[in-house]
Amino acid sequence: MTDTSSSFRHLPQFDNRWLRALPADPVADNVPRPVTGASYSWVAPRRASKPTLVAYAREVADTLGFLPEDCDSQAFAEVFAGNALLPGMEPHSTVYGGHQFGHWAGQLGDGRAINLGEVLNEAGEHWTLQLKGAGRTPYSRGADGLAVLRSSVREFLCSEAMHHLGVPTTRALSLVLTGDKVERDMFYDGNVQWEPGAVVCRVAPSFTRFGHFQLHAARGEHELLQQLLDVTIQTDFPHLGAPGRDTYLRWLEEVAVRTAEMVAHWMRVGFVHGVMNTDNMSVLGLTIDYGPYGWLEGYDPDWTPNTTDAQGRRYRFGAQPQVALWNLAQLANAIHPLIGEVEPLQAVLDVYREEYQRCWQRDMTAKLGLSRWEDGDSVLVSELQQVLQSAEIDMTIFFRRLADFHPDGEAPGEEVDSAQLLEPVLEAYYQPPTFEAEHTMAEWLRRYRDRLIQDRVLHGTEDAQRRALMNRTNPKYVLRNYMAQQAIDRAEAGDFSEIHRLQELLRRPYDEQPEHAAYFARRPEWARRKAGCSMLSCSS
Repeated sequence: MTDTSSSFRHLPQFDNRWLRALPADPVADNVPRPVTGASYSWVAPRRASKPTLVAYAREVADTLGFLPEDCDSQAFAEVFAGNALLPGMEPHSTVYGGHQFGHWAGQLGDGRAINLGEVLNEAGEHWTLQLKGAGRTPYSRGADGLAVLRSSVREFLCSEAMHHLGVPTTRALSLVLTGDKVERDMFYDGNVQWEPGAVVCRVAPSFTRFGHFQLHAARGEHELLQQLLDVTIQTDFPHLGAPGRDTYLRWLEEVAVRTAEMVAHWMRVGFVHGVMNTDNMSVLGLTIDYGPYGWLEGYDPDWTPNTTDAQGRRYRFGAQPQVALWNLAQLANAIHPLIGEVEPLQAVLDVYREEYQRCWQRDMTAKLGLSRWEDGDSVLVSELQQVLQSAEIDMTIFFRRLADFHPDGEAPGEEVDSAQLLEPVLEAYYQPPTFEAEHTMAEWLRRYRDRLIQDRVLHGTEDAQRRALMNRTNPKYVLRNYMAQQAIDRAEAGDFSEIHRLQELLRRPYDEQPEHAAYFARRPEWARRKAGCSMLSCSS
């Protein structure tokens, strides 16, 4: 493999702790097969014919120690397409299992992900670099291990968008076109097409998943299970202390708390993951594996962007908190052999419930601009959720515009008519509300007005404070699927400008950005049923 290190002005230092601490697959053949008694396999990325850098995230590059001139070089594109290695990189893929749509799937593993190694940056942080779409691994099963441009654009943009929204997530360093074509059947309906190939470099402190522990437990590899957990604690959770039974329970509790916080953020911004299989759950509480994701547009707790889940809707928006709890129960089952008792593991699941409820109340308090959660607020929120389903009402626009609602709009003894009361949030409606829907929303806004007045009287919350709090909590801009699809369409035609424009927009999702006001808009009607805008598969 080509050595391009001389082309970089600054080379990051690699410290591959995970590889040193865990056993490697002794078989060198890079072909799909069962891998037992090991944590990873050595692999070699497939060579790309003509790597072209599409975009990179400057904040991530800076964290890793790459200079701007390095990122703009052809050598950078060669490395992050998989054609070249920097000193210290040791390409490998890891083995794990998981429950997919509630059913145990056995061995899965990094089917199209290749870890390059762990960067140790100047701040003393470890960051794992992972190529997605760089070729086949022993865990690819019948697939080719490659990725196409459309899915890679979606992953690159969403990783960074979520970070700037304040949602725990893996990051994305780079997006590189390979110059090769990849065969894909987007909706598994026999409509096979050749699409441009691409590779994303994902970045996280580690990519350890619930499924890593599940597979060893399912196989009865308890010694390797303990070894993996000990290494995970030593590298990613050193503050918990030396590994041991009590530390294992503290670790599981922290995983539960981080997971609750992550899912609460999803619910705050209206994000739907789409494939919450246990192999897609990070023990660090990071959003991982951006496939058929989406943001709620018309508020609908039963909505899922995943066509594979269209019937059962297991991973619909409103079910995400409960699915995360179910997934944590599977992780608890996996480490049960190291604990020996059920009761302390069940107690950890209660910690998740309590933490999620705390986070949910915190976020709803802020979304509504209240200074604190009071008795009765759960009723106010429940009523709002029902009101939002009374018509097709855009979640992002509604909460952003709710900040413009003034509780002092009525004089004593005067009642403003419903149409006037709705004016600040009318922009969120996809169709003009019916008389009944207008009346229902107006009644809720009156109750909300009374609650804001109560908050001001009891806690001295000024209107400007309320609006600032709401606008820090409710984003103005999110990566709507139609926006990503427009960027994809242009990129497939060789124009990457929309990707760069969205990068800049989504770096400041809570700012007004009047120059980008056109992106603060309801989903256009043409996107309602367009592939990539409303219909997505696990191949998307």
